[in-house]
Amino acid sequence: MKALLAALALTTALTLPGVAMARPVTLTATLKNYGGDGAYLALYVTDPQGAYAGSLWMAGGKSKYYQHLTDWYRATNGDTAQINGITGASVGAGRKLKITLDLADALFDAGYTLHIDAAVEDMRESPNEVAVKLTTEGAGKPARGRRYVASFKYEM
Repeated sequence: MKALLAALALTTALTLPGVAMARPVTLTATLKNYGGDGAYLALYVTDPQGAYAGSLWMAGGKSKYYQHLTDWYRATNGDTAQINGITGASVGAGRKLKITLDLADALFDAGYTLHIDAAVEDMRESPNEVAVKLTTEGAGKPARGRRYVASFKYEM
């Protein structure tokens, strides 16, 4: 029930910012120059127990590749209705994804984690490429990715 309420708070904050207490948060992922095609990225949140709480964004428009975002895909069964925003393009090597979303205040300093799964055609998948706790103290502090993301940060 707690996870359901968290997911509701998350999606409410993204779709109806006036209803829930929310704040604009800018998410910035800078990719490494890894020498391949554009990366598909899934940004999603898990609750303090590690259970899936909701999807925030998907970079990459061809759903046939979403299965390669393995942790996100496993958590959602590939249900694109879980995603509040889907861009029409993947993110190129050496490029930057920068988006601003309204996130529920209840997600910060409460044990929630923002994850990024990454996949690049003809290269290795990178589930849990980035995982950062959502804290007010962590805002603006860069985190390194495992394979494709050079740095990630969120700013409030």
